[in-house]
Amino acid sequence: MMEGLAVAAGKVAFSLFVLLNFVMLLTWAERKQSALMQDRIGANRASIFGFTWLGLFHPLADALKMVSKEDFVPAGANRGLHAVAPFVALFFALISFAAIPFGDQLWIGRHPVNLQVIDLNIGLLYVFAAMSMGVYGFVLAGWASNNNFSLLGGLRAASQMISYEITIGAAVIGLVMVFGTINLQTIVHRQGELLLGFLPAWGVFYQPLGFLLFVTAAMAETKRAPFDLPEGESEIIGYFLEYSGIKFGMFLMTDFVETVVVAGLVATLFFGGWQFPYLYRDGFHLPGGGILVLSQQVVCVIQVLTFLSKLAFFCWLSLLVRWTFPRFRYDQLIRLGWQMMLPLSILNVVVTGGVLLLLHR
Repeated sequence: MMEGLAVAAGKVAFSLFVLLNFVMLLTWAERKQSALMQDRIGANRASIFGFTWLGLFHPLADALKMVSKEDFVPAGANRGLHAVAPFVALFFALISFAAIPFGDQLWIGRHPVNLQVIDLNIGLLYVFAAMSMGVYGFVLAGWASNNNFSLLGGLRAASQMISYEITIGAAVIGLVMVFGTINLQTIVHRQGELLLGFLPAWGVFYQPLGFLLFVTAAMAETKRAPFDLPEGESEIIGYFLEYSGIKFGMFLMTDFVETVVVAGLVATLFFGGWQFPYLYRDGFHLPGGGILVLSQQVVCVIQVLTFLSKLAFFCWLSLLVRWTFPRFRYDQLIRLGWQMMLPLSILNVVVTGGVLLLLHR
């Protein structure tokens, strides 16, 4: 029993370590990437004993600033809900990552350990449900602030997330039809096979349209530019308009956590997750027929590093989109979700079903 608790605690600790460190690095990478794209230097002022390390100390400076700022609550606000809202938003964003597998199995003695915080047969539904619950935090923040502009931002967040959650769900139905499961670990295992004898059987090759729809809708779900209508800084509209200090920092952190969760989902569903091409539990199976034997521990380390590399790539891609496209108008945002992406996702399901019927005749 104690061994099981220790293993579970270790997986939770590793998952939070990866998630929170990615969040911290993203606050730095966003500034540096935008600076490079705009021919600027970027963050480079924060230093410790004169060392700046390319601005890597700026996330620490941000944390100190957030903690030390005054926690302001506007007059007439609902103090209880105003305090709870950022915790609700951040909590559901953090637990969404728990069902995403970051490796296959690690044998500790005679006991196999699944490298996944919680192994659920309905893992995909769990992630979607947890992410969708976060909308309560944004709506509560807008309503409890006793500010019409905050309320408008909260309503925008709710309508945007509801609109694009439908497309997210419809976009992965085709993938579920292909792999026949909503268990994320099983989906990753199925992508370890080969197409045509040499091509990794990643979900993106089965569902290219589903991939494009999912990535677009998932970015809208994170409320990041060009889909950042609920924040709308230039319009003085935002669900966190009346927040300061650590509570404001928690909302900012929620956006980055959601970015990491989305990157993990894209890697898991469409790019093999922790799968490295031609790598199996006993080592590399080369196309020519040879086998490069590796120990189980080495294979496990390669798989975890593979997942982290894919996670970093899709986080970088999200930042690239963030600094490339201008913000949509609100009517454009809703029209894109309901009149373009949703019909395409339904068409993708119909076409996938037709192809599967033809192949199984």
